Amino acid sequence: MTSPQGLLRDATAEARGWFLLTVATAVIGSAGTLALPWAMARALDAVVAGQPASVPLAAFACLLAVVVTAGALQTLANGGYGSATVAALRRTLARRALDAGVPGAARFPAGDLAGRLSAGCAQAGSAGVTVVTTAASLLTSLGGVVALWLLDWRLGLCFSLGVPPLVLIARLFMNRSSGLFLHYQQTQGRISALLLEALGGARTIGASGTARAEAARVLQPLPELSRTGHRIWRLQRDTGWQVGLLAPVVEVLVLGVGGLALLNGDISAGELAAVVAYAAVAMSALDQLDALFALGVSVAGARRVAEVVDQPAATPGTRGRVAGRRGRVTLSGVTVRSGPRLVLDAVDLDVPAGTTLAVVGRSGAGKSNLAALIGRLREPDGGTVAVDGVPLRELAPHALHDAVGYAFERPALLGGTVRGMIAFARPDVSDEAVRAAAAAARADDFVQRLPHGFDTPLHDAPLSGGEIQRLGLARALVHDPDVIVLDDATSSLDTATEARVDSALASAWSDRTQVVIAHRASTAARADLVLWLDDGRVRALGTHRALWRRTAYRELFAAAPAAPAPRRSATRQETA
Repeated sequence: MTSPQGLLRDATAEARGWFLLTVATAVIGSAGTLALPWAMARALDAVVAGQPASVPLAAFACLLAVVVTAGALQTLANGGYGSATVAALRRTLARRALDAGVPGAARFPAGDLAGRLSAGCAQAGSAGVTVVTTAASLLTSLGGVVALWLLDWRLGLCFSLGVPPLVLIARLFMNRSSGLFLHYQQTQGRISALLLEALGGARTIGASGTARAEAARVLQPLPELSRTGHRIWRLQRDTGWQVGLLAPVVEVLVLGVGGLALLNGDISAGELAAVVAYAAVAMSALDQLDALFALGVSVAGARRVAEVVDQPAATPGTRGRVAGRRGRVTLSGVTVRSGPRLVLDAVDLDVPAGTTLAVVGRSGAGKSNLAALIGRLREPDGGTVAVDGVPLRELAPHALHDAVGYAFERPALLGGTVRGMIAFARPDVSDEAVRAAAAAARADDFVQRLPHGFDTPLHDAPLSGGEIQRLGLARALVHDPDVIVLDDATSSLDTATEARVDSALASAWSDRTQVVIAHRASTAARADLVLWLDDGRVRALGTHRALWRRTAYRELFAAAPAAPAPRRSATRQETA
């Protein structure tokens, strides 16, 4: 299990140069701060005694220059270290969040993940700087205490009396605040997730006139957030007055004893000035409340990041594919669970290379889960998925990418421009290949009408759902894998357009294996085989023409007309 500490150590390892500079400047600054009162005392005693003070003053000036320079460099190092650590955490979290095969990823809604990626990583990334600066401050304070003991043991004893109460206050604050900070951030994440969900359905909310009810739903966790925030403020208030009361008591006690030591001749005037300075240095330990607060926030942020990073990820294989295109897909005893529910139950399937398989079934039958398994976008809980006899878990990422490609119902608009979107899987592909893929997907006509054609930025391209789907199909054509999974990839096309696109794809992918999630009878009719899923199980496997004789099968396609004959002869017969 990934601990927040381990996560921060890994991030620090990626920013080790900045970390070393941060530590070095903190140590030099602390050493200079401790040496300054001593140099000041020597210079003051020399002036009082009427002795030459040029050397002590020069030493004081040099030390002051060192402290100022170290402070400036530490500010630079802190910024660089913090930024590099946050970037490392965001890369780690983004890689895991974008890994579609991570089991349990559904636990983290998009809004919650966005909050963890932005605020959570920023809060966690500041932990290193906070720890280094706080440790340097505490060590400087300890040095000030040691200096007080060396000047006069009574001074050291007086200050030490304030240490146990300080440790107790700090420990109580950390114990109480850590859970509060985590709960506060979790509640913020819930609100973010609800808000993003509502924004995604803004048109539906507006059309149904339920904006007020949705606003109330999104803000439902707000009272809980307020209560947690007030508890944090009360904890800060209580800790603040405790520290504020302790600090002047200890300081007055130390300075009083120092004054008596001067009157008794135990210390010089310069040493009394050093006592004042060292007392201030030692007292800085009592001013670490803000640092403790920041550290509590950082730990809570690191826990939220670790929750996502700790999700088990599929281990990539190392095996390459044997040369030569084939594309046979085999599922053997494949089982998928979602909590206690069986999404797919011991599915056995053999799709010969070059076959077009339509997968049909009611909502929730397991179609999309089966589609995700073929490209290892999720792992089966049992059984094996293989391409050409090689289990997917053994294939190296590049081999899996070459073997299986997808076109989705809602293609992501990635790539910057229309050309970049089509060539997203293969950015080095030629312009001719991009244009040919667009033509095959029947996308070239509307692309040419865009302001800059294929170079039109996606945010300037007014695209309908069907046009976006055709660009997604063009992207799959450019990818050109052995197995193509069309996950409801033509659902936004009208029947006539779908038929034209399907005809073009059939020609372009004539020797490829296609797995099509089908909701239309016409789509299933054009396939070689139809897999009928019912409640996660294979109810039948056969040709569309044969299955059409069943009333229950026809009812899958509401008001579907009599289907045409399939475009190729069936390669397998119906199996119950």
